[in-house]
Amino acid sequence: MTWNRDQMCIRAAAELKDGYYVNLGIGMPTLVANHIPEGIDITLQSENGMLGMGPFPTKDQIDPDLINAGKQTITQRPDSSYFDSAYSFAMIRGGHIDLSILGALQVSQAGDLANWMVPGKMVKGMGGAMDLVAGVKKVVILMDHNAKDGSAKLVKECTLPLTGRKVVHLVITELGVFTIDARGVTLIETATGVGVDEIKAKTEAAFEVVLSH
Repeated sequence: MTWNRDQMCIRAAAELKDGYYVNLGIGMPTLVANHIPEGIDITLQSENGMLGMGPFPTKDQIDPDLINAGKQTITQRPDSSYFDSAYSFAMIRGGHIDLSILGALQVSQAGDLANWMVPGKMVKGMGGAMDLVAGVKKVVILMDHNAKDGSAKLVKECTLPLTGRKVVHLVITELGVFTIDARGVTLIETATGVGVDEIKAKTEAAFEVVLSH
């Protein structure tokens, strides 16, 4: 039994620590805002110029002028603040964001990340991902373990255009959790009912197994 998206986001939210400033990437990572553990006070930052995002709104809370970098409607907190994108990127490039949770097209066993384009397909732009992976203290990836065609996304070497080299610290998929450091990739958790052999069969990258439970 693999993890569903909510379970993946709950696992990603477990990486949040009290007092962190956090940036959530477009797509599945935005759902992490709905799973922040009780007793943890974090501040969510958005590239389009907001500090202090709340969870996604209910229908009666929707404000069309209040959006995140992915143009999704969000809520604000009593301590929210707003500024232009130059200040926002200064926070990111200056090393003031503790953690970023991003999606990915590919992650290599060296921690290289490709997440902004597929050659030949229309793309609106690279967004803030290249700044985030260069300026943020820790990068966590939330992604499906395999692409729609079944090919591995945790690979020996990325074949898609890179967002950054040796920038990924943790990868969470529906099958399990991997750390990446100078020693390589290590599988540290598996989803309930998922075996190591299944993960190996669906993964191109080489990895060690050191399960925490």
